[in-house]
Amino acid sequence: MSWGADQQGQQGQQGPQGPQEQQQQGQQGYGRGGGGHGYGQAYGQQAPPRPYGQGYPQQHGGSYEGPYDGTYGQGYDEAYGQVYGAGYAQPQPQPQPQPQPQPQPQPQPQLYGQSVPYEAQWPYVSEEPGAVSTTTPQAPVPADPSPPRPSPSPAPAHDEPWAAPAAPVSPPEEPTEPEPKARAGGRDRYFDALRAVALVRVVGYHTFGWAWAGLVFPSMGVMFALAGTLMAKSLERPAFKVVRSRMRRLLPPFWFWGLFVVVAMMIHGWMPGWQIVFWIVPVGDPPGNQWGVQAWEILWYLRTYLWFVLLSPLLLKIFRKAPIPVLLLSLVPIVVFEYGWQPPYDRFGSSLTDLATYLFCWLVGFAHREGVLQRLKPGAVVLASLAALAYGGWYALAHQAEFGTYDLDEIPLAQTFWSAGFVTLLMYFKAYYDVDFAWLARFKRLDRIVTIFNGRAVTIYLWHEIALILAVPLIDQFWNVPAFEKWLPLESQWFMFGIGWVLIWIAIPLFGWVEDVAARKKPRLLP
Repeated sequence: MSWGADQQGQQGQQGPQGPQEQQQQGQQGYGRGGGGHGYGQAYGQQAPPRPYGQGYPQQHGGSYEGPYDGTYGQGYDEAYGQVYGAGYAQPQPQPQPQPQPQPQPQPQPQLYGQSVPYEAQWPYVSEEPGAVSTTTPQAPVPADPSPPRPSPSPAPAHDEPWAAPAAPVSPPEEPTEPEPKARAGGRDRYFDALRAVALVRVVGYHTFGWAWAGLVFPSMGVMFALAGTLMAKSLERPAFKVVRSRMRRLLPPFWFWGLFVVVAMMIHGWMPGWQIVFWIVPVGDPPGNQWGVQAWEILWYLRTYLWFVLLSPLLLKIFRKAPIPVLLLSLVPIVVFEYGWQPPYDRFGSSLTDLATYLFCWLVGFAHREGVLQRLKPGAVVLASLAALAYGGWYALAHQAEFGTYDLDEIPLAQTFWSAGFVTLLMYFKAYYDVDFAWLARFKRLDRIVTIFNGRAVTIYLWHEIALILAVPLIDQFWNVPAFEKWLPLESQWFMFGIGWVLIWIAIPLFGWVEDVAARKKPRLLP
């Protein structure tokens, strides 16, 4: 991831009357009473009062003293005060004949949960032995000359249950702003499907090197937006505990993977210096040699993710003060880096550039979780998103000569605007139509694959490059088998793509259990 104001207002309008008025009503018969029960001293104050609330059980566990204060007395004063007062003001010398009880409907206990006046629930019948004085004879109760009042229709169960008869109960006011919806229990399959597609696209990009892959699906922007949504949800708890939990879930899989990479690079002649600390806490790019660059170059994502986690408590506070302006201003840093001051080409400058590139995507995740996107008009969102896509695409294509490619991963400004427009449409589609991809449950195998991808996302991301590296010497061995050489497409990159996924699926049960240990779960081969 207030309606009691009406009840308080009704009680406040029915406050107790002054002493003089109470004395006058006591002489007539029924008064407002004390103690919050609705009855005063019965029949001319000749018998001690009996709190009426003791005669009937409470249906909902609430005290009668608060909600009943002044309600019953007011109802009898206004509706029956003159009639009963006229009948009981002068005591009669003759004995009281037994009054004939009028036919009454059986009281329904469930009326205590509805906004029905007390007179309609328990009409007065002089059958209670303690309600009539035995020292002074009383006249029979005269019939009410006024026509019966229609009983109000029962109110919904969430309305005010003890409203005064004179004040009709109004339904609770609908919230003016829609709240963001979250599925109670279970994961959101829409987000899970997006994360699975993003991981497949990452592996495909690192296999084929398609420059257009980022234009079709900007995987990293999508993954940062999903992480921002989950982070905003987690920050409903204390910020320190959330940050510590995120680091605990991220670092052990990174350390386990890094142990293999660091040892392999040291075997191939690399000797680390003090920068080895970045292999412990990757707030900067961990160092390595050229032999292992294909393995460790993907760590920029973990480094950027870690910085966003550390900054999220502050970012969320700033975002909540002015969501839309902050969201738009998040595009300014990358524009400044492109046309103004350029960060240095080192570990510090790379961190700043990546933070600026994906800051909008992280904050649009906040916007989805905080319900900001639901309040925006579809036309404005679509036009702004298309404008961002157009600018990002144009900049990438217009600067191919400068960067040598139109690959968004090589052009930060184009990546920022293209990802911003693309991710905004995806998140707004989720918020506006409330899609959850529940239909995945009908395809059990596909649903199972999506579950594994999300339960082992860190493992897949870390080990996929090593799987692709190992696929090359493995395929070389296939050439030594004449049948493989004849029938298998050993020269095809698609074949390497398939072998890479086979190795990834081997790595998932071998190394994925580390994610369970980091999350303090029971280790499992598959999630």
